[in-house]
Amino acid sequence: MKIVVCVKRTASGELNPFDACAYEAALQIPDSEVILLSMGPDKTKEMLLNLTRLGAKEAYLLCDGAFAGADTLATAYTLSLAVKKLSPDLVICGRQTIDGDTAQTGPSLSVAADLSLITNVMHIKETAGRLVCETRDMGVQTAEYPALITVERINHLRLPSIRSKKGAVIRWTAKDIDADLSRCGLKGSPTRVLASFQNEEGKRKCKFIEMTELSEAIKQGLEKERQHLNPIQQSERKLRKVWIVGEAPRSFAESISEDITAIDKEDFMKAGDTNRDFAVRFTEHIREWQPEVILWGSDVWSKAVAPQVAALLQTGLCADCTALETDGEKLYMYRPAFSGNIVAKIACMTKPQMATVRTWEAGSAEVICALGKGAKNVVHDVQALVQRKNEVAAKGKSARWDIAATRLAVDAEMLSYDRQVGITGKSVNSAVYIAVGISGAVHHIAGMKQSSIVIAINPDKKAPIFDYADYGIVETAEDFMNFLNKEMYA
Repeated sequence: MKIVVCVKRTASGELNPFDACAYEAALQIPDSEVILLSMGPDKTKEMLLNLTRLGAKEAYLLCDGAFAGADTLATAYTLSLAVKKLSPDLVICGRQTIDGDTAQTGPSLSVAADLSLITNVMHIKETAGRLVCETRDMGVQTAEYPALITVERINHLRLPSIRSKKGAVIRWTAKDIDADLSRCGLKGSPTRVLASFQNEEGKRKCKFIEMTELSEAIKQGLEKERQHLNPIQQSERKLRKVWIVGEAPRSFAESISEDITAIDKEDFMKAGDTNRDFAVRFTEHIREWQPEVILWGSDVWSKAVAPQVAALLQTGLCADCTALETDGEKLYMYRPAFSGNIVAKIACMTKPQMATVRTWEAGSAEVICALGKGAKNVVHDVQALVQRKNEVAAKGKSARWDIAATRLAVDAEMLSYDRQVGITGKSVNSAVYIAVGISGAVHHIAGMKQSSIVIAINPDKKAPIFDYADYGIVETAEDFMNFLNKEMYA
């Protein structure tokens, strides 16, 4: 089997961690010929050379000034030309990059290169004859070859052996892949960053309390109405013909329009349909009715389908927007970037203007106890506590509890990936969010900031997490759990 693995060099010069998982997944497939493919500046070559030591036959670097400034649509187009030239059976991509965080390139590339698609793969179950994968949220999925899959952070990339040798890195320019320069780089990118600024979203005024005051803080959160995602402002002038796919994006749509049409995806799905079938059918409907704006939620299905629709329409798509505004003609979209450190204001130069908007996971428990690396010694204690709380909740006597984790905690294998909250995980909307041993990285804050009351426990009073908490307790995770075991198990 011939496999192309798409990899990206991050802004810090390292291999994107999701792409590392994609590479390892390819190397684990028996009797495979693995080829690396990347788009970037000349300095990407050194990274590719080192990666060939792990087993790739060769690597191809798409390197041309015409490729600079590409958004996901232009990137997918350029990569697709190389994929078609290499003609693999399977293309494997990481789910997303950690600096872009869009998860759009893989699905868009599948359309541009005419490949069947499975996203959010947790395990490749079968490759002989057909492709069978276990996915994060959509169960077991199958696909015919040639195919493309995007993988989650499901493994660890192997290290090179002492005797391993570097392979060849072949540089391709726009001319080498017969690229249409009008579709490459900034020129071919329908989404444009208009401005960027420091991300201050989610900050709160923290009150430091003693552990004996914890129960009262939790009670206050349970009695408080849960927060809702609020746009930056309600635009005075409104857009016409705004579509929402499902009900999740409605509050965003109402901030920019009074002419809203909700699309039920079931109206465009038939028995046995793939997501691509839906995308093709829905695209035909869009071309017929020509809405100004289409908004999607941030669920796994929407993130897989929206980029395919955008690729079919050759229009822009802005990912994970936290706010929208309009002047009555143009849609302006705000989204966190670079792991949430900045917020970018983005416009789409084509129509329909499309965006996925950040929505929280439905059915979040009333109380979520989230663990960071500082809580590594109390994982089992927290699991036992949550189980005890839910046994009581099942009798209708208290709130439901759940466990969450930061990316670092998941990477340390403290908890499974489905527990991860943040930009590269899920968003929650709990009444009470108890952050134990969490430093407060902005990419985690993005997933928990919609909780009504945030209670942070950290031994360092200067930890950033306290800037995003309503209440702070300066204690270690171990002392905190000892207190809970004594005071809250009764």
